[in-house]
Amino acid sequence: MTVLVIAEAGVNHGGELTTALHLVDAAANCGANVVKFQTFTAYGLATPNAAKADYQKATTGTHETQFEMLRKLELSHSDHIAIIEHCQARGIGFLSTGFDIESVDMLVSLGIDRIKIPSGEITNLPYLRHIGGLGLPVILSTGMANLEEVRSALEVLLAAETPKEDVTVLHFTTEYPAPMVDVNLQAMVTMRDAFGVNVGYSDHTMGHEVAVAAVALGACVIEKHLTLDRAAAGPDHAASLEPAELADMVRAIRNIELALGDGIKTPQPSEVANKLVARKSIVAAVGIKAGELFTSLNIVAKRPGSGLSPMLWDEVLGQKASRNFAPNEMIEL
Repeated sequence: MTVLVIAEAGVNHGGELTTALHLVDAAANCGANVVKFQTFTAYGLATPNAAKADYQKATTGTHETQFEMLRKLELSHSDHIAIIEHCQARGIGFLSTGFDIESVDMLVSLGIDRIKIPSGEITNLPYLRHIGGLGLPVILSTGMANLEEVRSALEVLLAAETPKEDVTVLHFTTEYPAPMVDVNLQAMVTMRDAFGVNVGYSDHTMGHEVAVAAVALGACVIEKHLTLDRAAAGPDHAASLEPAELADMVRAIRNIELALGDGIKTPQPSEVANKLVARKSIVAAVGIKAGELFTSLNIVAKRPGSGLSPMLWDEVLGQKASRNFAPNEMIEL
């Protein structure tokens, strides 16, 4: 299993193309497979009077509306082209979440190879139906949703002829940062078992241990916010990893991939040589004369394991010694 690691640049560029390109560089340097942005217009996403979320108020203040905040975070069509070209130059995949049908269609026109559905759109029927008909793989975020809402969204996508094998369902908690007590990581496994789909995890906790745990539980996609400076002004920086931290997460995930292996229980190459050292053989506990019967009083199990296995103990008991054995000499039948 190769985990797709998505570095979520999101809106941490603050509407500045130069910063967005630096985020691409950071994601590539960290070993992420994909760097993801967000594609929207404030007009298409929110009403002028829409309130901010509490975490947005805490990180950006209360003096502006959500609409005003979003206006500052838009990326233009030409910005997208520049970012995609830079991703190609750096050898990292480009992805962006389109928050409305028009934004999704623009991304498709730019050659995007998969669609990321944000949690807020999981109950947006026309949006889901449109995406389901595009013929592209889909990553469906499920923050704030219950199991039946996830089921309904999947049914819309599948009815629009998106194959189930092309859908990955992401579990996550829509809070920035997400409290550990609210992560409920087992829900990812619940969705995998309930719907028979690939699953992943979008991590909004501080640190990266939950993301690594998700890989151990079977996540095939991990998404984590990336920032150049966690203290920077903006709604998502505080719940993001800085580059060195993201690099640590990627290394940990790759190690977990290796450690998971193929699931076949068999001695591994690195441990074969230790079998003789760590296992035991049946040896003489005391001097034994030829013709004497082996009993639990005159034989014992000791290292090394190069002789008769103690699993043959019952077969050895009661047999006659074929020759004299010195104490600690391996028994032969």
